[in-house]
Amino acid sequence: MKTLAIALLIAAAFAGGYGYGRWYAKPVAPAGGGPKVLYWVDPMHPWYKSDKPGTAPDCGMKLVAVYARGEAQNETRGAAPAGERKVLYWVDAMNPGHKSDKPGIAPDGMKLVPVYADAEAKTENKGGVEITPEKQQLIGVEYGTVEYANVTGSIHAAARVTLDETRVAKVQSRLEGWIDQLFVDFTGKHVNKGEALLTIYSPEALATQQEYLLAIKAQHLMHDSPVHEMMGGADNLVAAAKKRLELWDISDRQIEQVASTGEPLKNLTLYSPISGFVMERNAYAKARVTPDMVLYTVADFSSVWVIADVFEYEAANVRLNQPATLTLTSLPGRTFHGHVSYILPQVDPATRTLKVRIAVENPSLALKPDMYGEVDLQTGGARRLVVPQSAVLNSGEQQRVFVDRGNGYFEPREVKIGAQLDYRIEILSGLKAGERIVVSGNFLIDSESRLK
Repeated sequence: MKTLAIALLIAAAFAGGYGYGRWYAKPVAPAGGGPKVLYWVDPMHPWYKSDKPGTAPDCGMKLVAVYARGEAQNETRGAAPAGERKVLYWVDAMNPGHKSDKPGIAPDGMKLVPVYADAEAKTENKGGVEITPEKQQLIGVEYGTVEYANVTGSIHAAARVTLDETRVAKVQSRLEGWIDQLFVDFTGKHVNKGEALLTIYSPEALATQQEYLLAIKAQHLMHDSPVHEMMGGADNLVAAAKKRLELWDISDRQIEQVASTGEPLKNLTLYSPISGFVMERNAYAKARVTPDMVLYTVADFSSVWVIADVFEYEAANVRLNQPATLTLTSLPGRTFHGHVSYILPQVDPATRTLKVRIAVENPSLALKPDMYGEVDLQTGGARRLVVPQSAVLNSGEQQRVFVDRGNGYFEPREVKIGAQLDYRIEILSGLKAGERIVVSGNFLIDSESRLK
């Protein structure tokens, strides 16, 4: 029994000494030449250090040892043994702005990943970002080529049919009087050029006709007179009276009728100056007429104007005499052709569009004012350096294209763009013909580039 008690005491002393040496002894190099333990750290909070093993006070994690060889590697930042890749620094994969000169855990809980010197050098030499083939397939990267092309695109614009202002006539009388007979008595009636519209009784015109007849009579009386001065005076009176009648828009036919019959015309007829439709009527029977009154407005519909609203960014592609095609939903299956006759000098500040006038022939009178339709303006025909529209990342202030440099490297290239033509964009500077570019997936490549 005594022997058993002594054996238990020896075992307890041995266990106590071993535990003391295990937990409280100074760090020593392990037998066999292993690395020396410098301190212990919390793996979740690498800034917590302890000179002995145990558990972290805040999270209860077991402390892990940091050996002299690992510390030396951290301090020299990449002094790796021969054949190993040199580590420049460690970064947070979710927040590349966070860098550390040693491995560990980022403040957001993510494990830091190493950035190697050879990868950094490759990226710097290529001037872009590296994307592995597997990741390219995952984000759907597709390629295209910068090339010269004879571009023949078109501009689509909303349009409205209007009157041709050069084919609109205002009918007025230079005489003052009263309407006696009215031949065109409703709006919308079609009239031909030279057709009678109304007759006017004018006391002043009647008196002038009588003066004209007296001058003609005096001219006949003086025809055989030996005094040539009197004959010349009579001729001047006839010419002056006739001129007054002409200035009142009395036609030559009416003046000849007065001279041949020897009787003044009580009522003078007003004729239509053009063929077209009566768009406005202010003439009524027995109404008083003054020279400032517009009695009729007549418009010729055989040719109309189409006003197209072209967006501001497409205005540079519009030019005079450019061919245009008009289609209308109200006239399905029909197409009208014209050309650009005028480009208004000001952009509409509300819609940011430029109004373009297109002259369209309308012999069948199918086009009516205020009809709505769509205009296609044919553009291009010149040889230009172009890329697909999807290849250009346009932030408004900067335009960027990713160029394939080979072996998974992509170079962001700032470009200057020109006209937008269908599904392509003109490149003014920044690219050369034949370069291979990204046309799909470039947004994700741009995100990756900004992260790296």
